[in-house]
Amino acid sequence: MNRLRVDEPASTPSTMSTADVAPLVALKPVQTLRRRWPMLLATILTIAMLIGVGRELFDDGLAGIRRIVPESWGFYLFFVASYFTLPICDFIIFRRLWNVPPTAFPALNRKRIANDILIGYSGDAYFYAWARARLEMVAAPFGAVKDVSIVSGITGNVTALLLGLVALPLGYQLIAPEVVEAMIWSLVFATALSLGLILFSKRVFSLPRRDLWFIFWIDLLRIGGTCVTIALAWAWAIPSVSLGMWLFLVAGRQLVSRLPFLPNKDLLFANFAILVIGHDRTLSDLMAFTAASTVVMHGLLLLLFGAVYVTERMRKWREER
Repeated sequence: MNRLRVDEPASTPSTMSTADVAPLVALKPVQTLRRRWPMLLATILTIAMLIGVGRELFDDGLAGIRRIVPESWGFYLFFVASYFTLPICDFIIFRRLWNVPPTAFPALNRKRIANDILIGYSGDAYFYAWARARLEMVAAPFGAVKDVSIVSGITGNVTALLLGLVALPLGYQLIAPEVVEAMIWSLVFATALSLGLILFSKRVFSLPRRDLWFIFWIDLLRIGGTCVTIALAWAWAIPSVSLGMWLFLVAGRQLVSRLPFLPNKDLLFANFAILVIGHDRTLSDLMAFTAASTVVMHGLLLLLFGAVYVTERMRKWREER
C-alpha cells in the first residue's frame, strides 16, 4: 500500500478506487491476529498451567498432604512468606524497569507457576505475552524479560558456586564419590557458562549495566530470603532440630537445585538431610507436605486470579451494554 505524501490531501471514501480498498480489507484479519496473539498465547499457557497443577495434585500432591500436617502456625506463616518471595522480588525489578502497576503482580505469579509446572522458561514466555498485550506500558519487552532471566540464572550459579566452596569441604564424606565428582563438574560448567555470558555481556544484554546490577542484587536477596523463610518454616515444624542446621540443609538444597548434571536431585537432598539430622520418616513427610502445599498454592492462586479476571470482564461487558 503506497504511503501518502504529507503535501497531498488524503483520499476520501468517494474518491478511493476499489483497488485501494481491497488491500486494506485484506490486511484487517492479519492486524487483528497480530494484536491478539499475546492474549491467545497467555490463554493457552494459563490452561496448560491449570492442567499441570491438576495433574500434580492428583498424582502425588494430595498424598503428600495426607502424610503429615504441621500443627504450628509458624510453619504456614513462613511458608507463605517463602512462596511469595519470588513474585515480590520480580515485581520490584519490573517496577524499576517498566514502572508496572499492581496488576502486574498476578501475571508475575503466573510466570512463577508456569516455570514450576510446565517446561523451563514457559513462565517468561507468558510474561512476555502479557507485556506485549500492554504496549502502552512498554514498547520492547523482549529484551528486559530476556535479561532478567539470564541475570537470574547467573545469580543462581554464583550462589551455587559460593555454597559449593563452603559445603563440599564440610560434607563430602557424607556423599558418594561419584556424586561429589558430578557436583564438581556441574560447578565448573555453571561457572564457565556464567563467565561466558559476562564476557560477552555487550552482545547478550539489552539493559544498561546499572539495571543489570540492580537485578543481580534483588535476585541475591530473593535467594537469601527464600532460603531463610523456608528454613524458619521447617524449624517451626520440627523444633527439635536447630535453626542453624535447617539453614545448612536449605543451603545444600539450593546448591543441589542449581547443578545440571545431578540425577534425582530431590532424592539426593532427602538422603543427605536424613544423614545429617535423622528423623527419616518425619523429614520425608515434611518435604512431601511442603512440595504438595506449593502445588496447592499454585492452584488456589490460578483459581483466584481467574475469578477476578472473569468478574472484571463481566463488569466491563455490563458497562458497555
